[in-house]
Amino acid sequence: MIRAFAIIFLTTCLIHISEAQRAMSLEDCVQYALAHHPEITLAQLDIRDADWQIRENTAIALPQFSLGVNYQYFFKQPSIPAEAFGFEADPGTKLTFALKNNLSGTVGVNQLLFSNSYLLGVKAAREYRKYADLRLQATKAHLRNAVTDAYLPALLLEENVTILDKNIDVQQQFLGETQEVHKAGFAEQLDVDRLQYTLARLINERENLTRQREILIDVLQFAMHMPVKEDIALGDDLTALLDTYASINPDEELDYMKRPDYVTVLKARELSEIQVALYEKPWLPTLAGFAQYQPSLQGNDKLFWIPSAIVGLQVNMPIYDGGLSRSKKERATVTALKTDIQKEMLEHAFDLELESARKQFANARSRMQNEEKNLQLAQRIYDTSETKFQSGIGSSLEVTQAQIELYQSQALLIQSRYEMLQARVALKKALGK
Repeated sequence: MIRAFAIIFLTTCLIHISEAQRAMSLEDCVQYALAHHPEITLAQLDIRDADWQIRENTAIALPQFSLGVNYQYFFKQPSIPAEAFGFEADPGTKLTFALKNNLSGTVGVNQLLFSNSYLLGVKAAREYRKYADLRLQATKAHLRNAVTDAYLPALLLEENVTILDKNIDVQQQFLGETQEVHKAGFAEQLDVDRLQYTLARLINERENLTRQREILIDVLQFAMHMPVKEDIALGDDLTALLDTYASINPDEELDYMKRPDYVTVLKARELSEIQVALYEKPWLPTLAGFAQYQPSLQGNDKLFWIPSAIVGLQVNMPIYDGGLSRSKKERATVTALKTDIQKEMLEHAFDLELESARKQFANARSRMQNEEKNLQLAQRIYDTSETKFQSGIGSSLEVTQAQIELYQSQALLIQSRYEMLQARVALKKALGK
C-alpha cells in the first residue's frame, strides 16, 4: 500500500512539473503569438470592419422602406376674415384653412437607380477588404520575425549553458582524479588548486548565463504576448534549426510580390486610384425613384377619409461646387504619388536587405567552417595535455591553458553557428519566404 501511494505521489509530482514548465520550439512560440497577440486581433477586427463596410455601402442602393404616423390637433385654428377675400358675409365671419383633427400615415419606398459615387464606393469597400487581408498577412510576418529575433538569442545562451554543464561534469571528474593522485603523493597541491579555480570559474559563468537566459526568455514571452509568470523552456537546438533553414538559396532572385509590405502598398495605390476616379466626374447625375402612399383622417367633429399616393423620379446633377471636387481630386492624386514614392523606397530597401543578407550569410558560413576546424584542434591539444599530465610528463598549467582554449573554442563555435542561423533567417526574411 505504501509503495502504491509513493508511485501515485511521484507521478503527480512529475505531472505538475511538466505542466509548470513546457518546452516550446520556435514554431510553437510563433503559433502562440499568432493566436494570442493583440496585433493579430486588431488586424482581424479591421477585416471584420471591412466586411461590414461592404454591407453598409451596398445597402445604400437597396430599397429603403419607411413607415410613419402623424397626428395634429389645432386647439387654435388658423383663420382669415372672409372680407379679406371679398366674400359677402356677416361681419366677423372667418375662413378656416385647417381642421382641428389631422391623423395621417405614410408608407414610402425609395430606390437609388444610378450613382457614380455609389459604384466607386462599393468598389473601394471591396478593395479595402482585400487590403485588410494583406495587412493581416503583413502583421503575421512581422510578428513571426519578432518572435524569431527574440527566440534565437535565448537559444544561444541555452546552448552555452548546456556546453558549460558538460564541461563542469568533465572538470569535476578530472578534479576528483587529480585529488586522488595528490593523496597518493604523485601530484602537487598547486595542481589541485588550479583545477578547483577553473571549476569555480565555470560554475560562476554558468550562473551568470542562466540569469541572462531568464531575462531573454522574458523578452521572448513579451514578444509572444505570453504572461511572464508562465514557465517555459526552449525546445529547439541550433543544429535542428540550422537544418530547418538549410534549404535556403542565397543566389535566389527577389520577387517583390512575396513581401507582404510591398503588396500592401500596391493595394493602397489601387485605393488611391479609386479615390481619384471618384472626383474626376463630379458632374455625373444621381437618379433615384420613390413611391409614397399617404392616407389621412381630417375633420373637426366628424372625420373624413382622404387618401393620396404618389410615384416619381428624382435626378440631381451638380453644375458647379466652387472647386470642391477638384481640390479633393488633387489631394487624392497627391496621395497616389506619395504611395508611388513609398513603393520605390521599399524596392530599394528590399534590394539592400537582400544584398546585406547574402554578405552576412557568406561571412557566417566561412566563420563557422573555421571555428569547426579550430575546435577540433583545441580538443586534440586538450586531450594530449591531459594524457601527458596523467602520465606525469606534463604540468597542470598546461592542462588548464588547454582547457581554457577548448572552452573558448566551444563558445566561439556556438557563436558562429548562431550567426549562421541568424544569416539564414535574415536571408529567408529578405526573400519573403
